Formats: sequence, structure tokens, C-alpha cells
Amino acid sequence: MNEKLSYFSGGLAASHLIQLTLIGIFIGMAGDNSGYSMWNWLLILVASLMPAENAQPDLAPDALLIQEGTASFYGRRFHLKKTSNGEIFHMDSLTAAHKTLPFNTLVKVTREDNGEFVWVRINDRLPRTSRRIIDLSRAAGTQLGLLDDGITKVRIEVENIEEIDRLIEYFGDDPPATMRLRPVDLAIGAPSKELDTSLPEF
Repeated sequence: MNEKLSYFSGGLAASHLIQLTLIGIFIGMAGDNSGYSMWNWLLILVASLMPAENAQPDLAPDALLIQEGTASFYGRRFHLKKTSNGEIFHMDSLTAAHKTLPFNTLVKVTREDNGEFVWVRINDRLPRTSRRIIDLSRAAGTQLGLLDDGITKVRIEVENIEEIDRLIEYFGDDPPATMRLRPVDLAIGAPSKELDTSLPEF
């Protein structure tokens, strides 16, 4: 998908505001000289249409979303036992079990009902037959308020588009059916140019 540059998302950059201020001064100095006045108004129009220097391509709201489903937590009876990647499980660590994500993948797990979220590292495996998409450590479950609820609907996201690309490469031609992995194309903005505020000599 192609993303458009947001020209006015952050307002004009500070340098553009300075340029517009200088233009305003020139307009005041020009007085009733209609030639200078028209020229300066043209400069104002050009400056207002220029993208801010810090403008970045916008991502779609769900660009980094890879999965939706049910989450639960596990803790006491697995504490200090080995995880699937050979680590010792600590229920007070921000880790999680997933069916297929590569070990050490960092994911953001967000409750769909209230927007609370937690970042966890994948270091364990869920059974392939599980109806849950992720099983959080007790510490992560506590941050999401799962100790009372037990389970909740969540969204799983990765941190950037490079991670999306890494997962696409990792799974190759056989991605999990429940996971959404698609390349994210960003628009490339034209380089910013300095505005010439000098007045021509007639």
C-alpha cells in the first residue's frame, strides 16, 4: 500500500515560520508598491505548501498489527521451569509463549476493551491446538489486568516495519494462517529546499 506524506501533520517547521515572518516584514516595507506586494504574497503561498522538514511518511493505523485473538497468562506452577528456548521461566519477567513467532521477538500486546498494553519477549511455545494466540507471564498479565479476568481479547503488534519484513522472510511461503503479514511500502518524500526570501531588483 502506498502512504501519502502528511504535509500539515506537524504544522510548518520552525525555519518556515521564520521565513514567513521575514516575508511579512518585507511586505510592510514594500508599502503600497503593488509589484513587491504581489511578489511577497506569492512567496507566502509557496512557503505554506512546502512540507515541514520533520514530516515523515504516515503508517496506516494497523500497519504493524500481525494478529488478533485471545490472551491468557501463566505463572506459579511454571515458575523456574525451562521454557521452550531453554531459558528458565520467571513469572515476574515480561515474557510470553506463542505458537509460531521466532524466539526473542518483541511484541506489543494490547487489550481491545480498554487499550492497556504491555511489551513482551517471546521465549516459550503454546501448544498448536491452543485456542489462545499468546500466553503471558504473570507480570505481563498483571499489567494487562488479567489476574481477575483470566483471558481477554488482544491485538499483537511488532515495533517497526523492519520487523514485519523479518517475519515475512522467516516464515517464507508458509506463514501461519491466523497471522497477517504484508509488506509496508512508504512514500519517499522529495528533499526539502531552503526558501529564497530575497527580493528581485527591478
